[in-house]
Amino acid sequence: MLTDFPITKRWPAEDPSKIQLYSLPTPNGIKVSAMLEETGLAYEPHLVNIMEDDQFTPEFLSLNPNNKIPALIDPDGPGGQPLGLFETGAILIYLADKTGLFLSQNPAEKYETIQWLMWQMGGVGPMFGQLGFFYAFGGKDIEDPRPRERYIGESKRLLGVLDKRLDGREFLMGDDYTIADIATWPWVRGLTSAYKADDVLELATFENVLRWRAACMARPASEKAVNIPGRP
Repeated sequence: MLTDFPITKRWPAEDPSKIQLYSLPTPNGIKVSAMLEETGLAYEPHLVNIMEDDQFTPEFLSLNPNNKIPALIDPDGPGGQPLGLFETGAILIYLADKTGLFLSQNPAEKYETIQWLMWQMGGVGPMFGQLGFFYAFGGKDIEDPRPRERYIGESKRLLGVLDKRLDGREFLMGDDYTIADIATWPWVRGLTSAYKADDVLELATFENVLRWRAACMARPASEKAVNIPGRP
């Protein structure tokens, strides 16, 4: 039962038959909100306010011991049993398998898509996140320029990889929008919306990236997802 999960004591479900999402509209949070909106699965979003350390509460840690958003519970998981999940890559693959959407059933295409999903998880997310800290937030006041220069350089390199991949392709896998795109565009959006790093990254030179980002962000599900859950 859903009530067997301690997190539901702090964030009660209005409708226990729906997927319960615990999140905040950061790049990682937007990934899962976008996927849920794209698939049409019924879900309830619950705001986890990381500015007030909600992610460190015993209830949240009972679902994600790594204290990061997002996390979710599907009351109708495998075998009809509730399933709790954290880590956006795992969540996106799970939701794709559950619905048969945004992840090809062709084995070669499936694993190529997962390859680009892992590229985002292991490269884009961590490196862009460090760029945000050292360029836009607390780390910008550190006198030693080397951390900032390192993450600017690595972010530009990753943008170059993405730009090359998108040359001649509408999306990362070609004509089809997939979980690889859903995982990646919120982070590329954040370079502008949160970090104001367009100039230092020379973002205008990555024409394929900008074209692709605009197409991803223009999707109705994406437009909704950037505000789910609603901020306090």
